[in-house]
Amino acid sequence: MNTKYIFITGGVVSSLGKGIIAASLAKLLQSRGLRVTIQKFDPYINIDPGTLNPYEHGECFVTDDGTETDLDLGHYERFLGVPTSRASNVTTGKIYYTVITREREGAYLGKTVQIIPHITDEIKRRMTLLGKSGDYDVVITEIGGTVGDMESQPFIEAVRQLQWELPEEDFVSVHLTLVPFLNAAKELKTKPTQHSVQMLQQAGVHPDIIVCRTEHPLSEDIRRKVALFCNVKPGHVIQSLDAWSIYQVPLNMHEEHLDDLVIRKFQIENFEQPRLDGWRRFLDRLQNPRQETDIALVGKYVALQDAYKSILEAFVHAGASLETKVNVHPVLSETITSETAPELLKGMDGILVAPGFGSRGLEGKIEAVRYAREHGIPFLGICLGMQMCVVEFARNILGYPDADSTEVRPDTAHPVIDLMEEQKGLKEKGGTMRLGAYECELKEGSLARRIYGTDRISERHRHRYEFNPVYAGEMEEAGLRASGHNPGTGLVEIVEIQAHPFFIGVQFHPEYKSTPERPHPLFVSLISAAVGQRKNRK
Repeated sequence: MNTKYIFITGGVVSSLGKGIIAASLAKLLQSRGLRVTIQKFDPYINIDPGTLNPYEHGECFVTDDGTETDLDLGHYERFLGVPTSRASNVTTGKIYYTVITREREGAYLGKTVQIIPHITDEIKRRMTLLGKSGDYDVVITEIGGTVGDMESQPFIEAVRQLQWELPEEDFVSVHLTLVPFLNAAKELKTKPTQHSVQMLQQAGVHPDIIVCRTEHPLSEDIRRKVALFCNVKPGHVIQSLDAWSIYQVPLNMHEEHLDDLVIRKFQIENFEQPRLDGWRRFLDRLQNPRQETDIALVGKYVALQDAYKSILEAFVHAGASLETKVNVHPVLSETITSETAPELLKGMDGILVAPGFGSRGLEGKIEAVRYAREHGIPFLGICLGMQMCVVEFARNILGYPDADSTEVRPDTAHPVIDLMEEQKGLKEKGGTMRLGAYECELKEGSLARRIYGTDRISERHRHRYEFNPVYAGEMEEAGLRASGHNPGTGLVEIVEIQAHPFFIGVQFHPEYKSTPERPHPLFVSLISAAVGQRKNRK
């Protein structure tokens, strides 16, 4: 069977959920026995989102092979349960950088380099790269932005060309639009969808399926009207109603026969029926919890939910596995002081100090760590959160009031967190951190070893600064144990306080690897400890 390609575009407005539709369709096709992967093409000129402000672009996701990517790749991995790679996220910046580099090397033999064919050829090469590997039956490509955006036009043009270059049975175009409900008129309006599809067709791309995002069910009359004016077959207009959870969307799309439409267009024979029992069990536990717990999420970007998307989803996965509703309480780290901490953190069953960069809000994170340590509250620190565990311990237990990270105070007398040696002298910020999956050995008898149930793990990283091993000995003597180390470099990956009910900090990002059907053990253990804390308090 030839590799099949699905292209998902969006219209009317952004944030309709192309990524969730792409992930849901991928999950359905995977459940039918097909090998599926997803990739995201983003129109911004940045090489990757690694240097973008989380308030502007949301979370930066990291793959095993060390690429900083769009947060939608997190959705892809969580739905499919398989890792993505550097080939799964392509930006306009990457495309132009590649073409310009080739031009400088003389690869175009003196020709004038143009958007068509040179830019579009590079886009098409990357769109079909994963398909040519032989590892996948279906490659789903999400095109960022909306149809009509100036910066998206080369991507749409590349899709147009592939629509005619690929065999008809190997190509499916899915267009996601909005059908708004006008409260004053008490009716759904299809005109925005008609205009969106017309713009796509004017660009030469003819959608096979139109998915209508809507708050109210679409009547058969409305579906026929959209099909008629948008030149698609009857039955190929489906609704995507607002769902109580993003994880409900695959089941909703199956009820709308989205996967059946795709299977028929691809002319796939002897296909399996979807096997979604595990997914349904997860949803049942998520929707019917037996208990609840309150967790404080301390960070500097809590005003934007997408800034900590993977952490929030990891709480969902772990909570469902324990049949526990996890009430996450965002706490802006800048507001936490020794005076406000009791008011802001009182009543919390657990505290998670989130990752981040820069000095803003650091003292608040340190106070949150101190409050958790002194009051016996289950605690998890991630990346910068782990580093602030070390700083707090050095200040308040070792008696080094000026202890700090050299990221914040380069001249500190006690640099308990310091810049990695290979990072010194680097001037470029993009893609130069310690990125991707690294192994970690866990000490026997440690909390980390009990949580993971093994002596060696692999987790993803995104940071420049590390625990300074000069201070490891005296910290361990005082009660902060380094319980996980990189086997190759000896770098400290995990710290914990064994004389505490549950206190652990990790240099890596466990949230990146959590999925509904494989919740991350660190989050499961934190929530389990928080539930115990709640029961003891009562």
